[in-house]
Amino acid sequence: MSNVGLLYVGAVLFINGLMLLGRIPGKSAALMNLFVGTMQMVFPTIIIAQSNEDPSVIFGASGLYLFAFTYLYVGIDALYSLPGDGLGWFSLFVAVVAVVYGLVLALHFNDPVSAVMWFLWAVLWFLFFLMLALHMDSLTITTGWFTLTVAHISATIPAILLLTGAFESTVPNALIMAAAGLVALIFAFAMGRRAASTQPEPVSQQV
Repeated sequence: MSNVGLLYVGAVLFINGLMLLGRIPGKSAALMNLFVGTMQMVFPTIIIAQSNEDPSVIFGASGLYLFAFTYLYVGIDALYSLPGDGLGWFSLFVAVVAVVYGLVLALHFNDPVSAVMWFLWAVLWFLFFLMLALHMDSLTITTGWFTLTVAHISATIPAILLLTGAFESTVPNALIMAAAGLVALIFAFAMGRRAASTQPEPVSQQV
């Protein structure tokens, strides 16, 4: 993924995290998803058209379409208040493919940092699958916080460092990112549990 595209992945994930936490209305967040989704459609198309059929270039660009379709799906669903089942099942597909991308980047391209990014995104997409396709509404706050934090761990901060040439794909950096992602996931579940514990009990259960 290009460093510029990665920066805007961070931006849209940040917005979507706030939407899940109820800080931004869905229709307001929809616009950012449509903007970035469109950008992530145009960029890889140009890259692939100019790739001279180089498999490594095509592989690197192909992953952008997963983000593009996700953001366009989120944007359209939010804009028209559509049910999220389709997006949820698509998220499961993307989560599985993201794991494959991570393994290929780690084992074939020797790019551990990018591999960890894809693994973190796989976790995120899997949470969306659980929340939207399986209707596990109790994970909404957890998914919101993980989206909010992983936006910066896997996208915003790495993109800025990569744009300035101050970041390299090394095993130590990958381990730092993985550890930060694990802490973010634990924090997200803790916040979800806290939110559930503060909700008032149904009237029928109150004595």
